[in-house]
Amino acid sequence: MPKTDQMPVIGVVPLVDYGRESLWMLPGYFDAVAEAGGVPVMLPLTADAASVERALDVVDAVLVTGGQDVDPARYGCEDRAAAALCGELCRERDAMEALLVPAALGRDLPLLGICRGIQALNTVLGGTLWQDLPKQHPSAVEHHGQPPYDQPTHPVEVLPKTPLAACVGAGELAVNSYHHQALRDVAPGLEVMARAADGVVEAVWRPESRFCWAVQWHPEFMHAVDEPSRKIFSAFVAAARA
Repeated sequence: MPKTDQMPVIGVVPLVDYGRESLWMLPGYFDAVAEAGGVPVMLPLTADAASVERALDVVDAVLVTGGQDVDPARYGCEDRAAAALCGELCRERDAMEALLVPAALGRDLPLLGICRGIQALNTVLGGTLWQDLPKQHPSAVEHHGQPPYDQPTHPVEVLPKTPLAACVGAGELAVNSYHHQALRDVAPGLEVMARAADGVVEAVWRPESRFCWAVQWHPEFMHAVDEPSRKIFSAFVAAARA
């Protein structure tokens, strides 16, 4: 098991660029973790269970990043028309996260999911997704924002008596947004912490875990200019340090 000290090691799921045949990382993820007092390291992209377990031996927490759409087959969607609404998939990440999420939760390692991360957490635990909000759940809320990504796109309602409310306050919170998929059926064991005005789930947590939060927006883009975003990363890193 990792030795937790004053600077916990945070394992970050890599981003995948098929065009450049590369694994990469947006600096905001690393910067936000480092600013909160953690040491970010990129995890290997692997579907080997032994490799996943060994990687978890040397980290104190896991950050599941944004990225491509989750393959609908991962959550039992057999509707070809619905599946056709997806954008680019990343089956390598699907396979990795199917191992990583249960393994991290089994060790009670703190876990934070962002954008695709909330969707991966939900589907691995038995939930489902909307494949495309504009076509399947249309509303006036703009979920697919434009640059600059460090600026709010729409408000969400943070529900009272949730860990997120304790962290950033209950009520309206302005967030950025860059997604076209979202949670449809929330997985067993997860509870909602925030919703958009159109009902779309924007944040969840797992009460059974020491720290398992996931948000649909992008605090890694806003952390430099937004105190609530910094507080989310601070709470995550503090849980890793505990």
